[in-house]
Amino acid sequence: MTETRRPTVAPDPPDARALPRLFPETGGPSYAAHVARYGELPVRGASLITEVEAAGLRGRGGAGFPTAVKLAAVAGRRGRSIVVANGTEGEPASTKDKTLLSLAPHLVLDGATLAAEAVGARTVLVCVERTRPEATAAITRAIAERRAARAERVEIRVEGAPDRYVAGEESALVHWLNGGEAKPTFVPPRPFEKGVGGRPTLVDNVETLAHLGLIGRFGAPWFRELGTADDPGTTLLTVSGAVGQAGVYEVAGGSRLSAVLDGAGGVPDGLPAVLIGGYFGTWVPGPQLADLTIGADSLRRAGSSLGCGIIFALPPEACGLKESARVARWLAGENAQQCGPCMFGLPALASSMEAMVAGGWDAGTASERVSTLLSEIAGRGACKHPDGAVRFVQSSLRVFASEIARHAHSGPCDARVGYLPTPAPGAWR
Repeated sequence: MTETRRPTVAPDPPDARALPRLFPETGGPSYAAHVARYGELPVRGASLITEVEAAGLRGRGGAGFPTAVKLAAVAGRRGRSIVVANGTEGEPASTKDKTLLSLAPHLVLDGATLAAEAVGARTVLVCVERTRPEATAAITRAIAERRAARAERVEIRVEGAPDRYVAGEESALVHWLNGGEAKPTFVPPRPFEKGVGGRPTLVDNVETLAHLGLIGRFGAPWFRELGTADDPGTTLLTVSGAVGQAGVYEVAGGSRLSAVLDGAGGVPDGLPAVLIGGYFGTWVPGPQLADLTIGADSLRRAGSSLGCGIIFALPPEACGLKESARVARWLAGENAQQCGPCMFGLPALASSMEAMVAGGWDAGTASERVSTLLSEIAGRGACKHPDGAVRFVQSSLRVFASEIARHAHSGPCDARVGYLPTPAPGAWR
C-alpha cells in the first residue's frame, strides 16, 4: 500500500515587514526547521514567472537583470532545459552567498526547484567554489536531507567550481560545466539559447533563487511589503572595512546607506570613502554617503551601482590610491588572457597606477597614461572584465585626486596596505 504524505503547511505566512527574511532566526538550517518556518514548497509551474514579474525581482549577482525575463527566455526555448544555481562568489570582498548557502541552503534549493519547474528543467546544478568548504558541505547535506524526506522534485547536484574572479560570469560557468576552462566565451549564443550540454540554461545567483523561493510561497504583494516601488524586497550586503561589526546584513530596498553602516556598528569620523559594488564597482566619497540609499536610481546618480552587494568602508588611515593600485594589479592578474584589452591593457593600467603611487617626476606622465589607457580599454573586451576594471579605476582617480596630487609632490606615503583582499589566483579548471 502506497503511503500518502500529508503536506505540512505553515499556518500563517511570516510577517512580511519583519527581518530577516532569508536567514533562519531559530532552528538552524535543517530541512525540518526550514519546513516548520516556511511550510512545504507549493507547485507553481509556469505561473511562477508571472508572479516574479509582479514582484519586480532583479538578479542579486551583480547585473541586476529582471529575473522574470530570464525565466521567460529559457521557458520559451525548445528542448529540455537546465538550471544552474550560481554560488561561485568570485568577489574577494563578498561573503553573502557563502553565508546564505551555509545558513539557509533549503531556501536556495526551493527557489532552484521552482525555477526548474517553471522553465521545464529536470536538473539543477549548484555551483560553489572549491575554496568554500562550509557552503559546499551545507548544500550537500541539504540535498541529502531532501532526498531522505522524499522532497526532491528535480535532480540536484553540487559542482565544485574554480576559484577565479571571472569564473562566475554565466558564459564562463557554462563553458566550464561543458568541460572547458572557466573563462567567458563570445556570445551569442547565450546560455539561455545554448548552454550546458547544448541545452537552454538558466543561470541565476543563489540569493536570487532564495528570494524566488519566498515569492513562490507567499506571492508578489508579500515580497513588496518591504522595499520601495522601484527597489522592492530585500537584499544581502557584505559590509566590511572600517565598521564596528563586519558581516552580512539583509536590508530593505531604499534603506539609507548611512543607516546600513550604523547598523554594522558605525564608522569612524573622517571616513574618506566607501567602495560600493565590489571590484567592478566604484568609490564614493564619505561626505556623499548621507544622501545615498540602497536603490538603483540613488546609486546611479552618484555614478555607482550596488553590484553584488559589497559595502567596504575605507579606514581613515588607509591610502585610497595605494589600495586602488593593488586592486588594479589583482584584476590584471585575473584576466582570462583571451583578448588584447585584458592581456595588455590591464597590466599596463596597473603599472601606471603603481607609478602614481610611487610619485616623483614621472607621476604626471603616469596620470596621463592612465587616462589614455582607460579610453583605449573601455568597451573593447570579449567580456565585461576590462569594463569593470575601468569603472573601478576611473572612480579611484576621481575620489582620490588629493592623494594622487600628494604622491606626485611628495612621493610614496607610509600608509600600510592590505585592507582590501587580493587572494592568490586559482586554477581555470
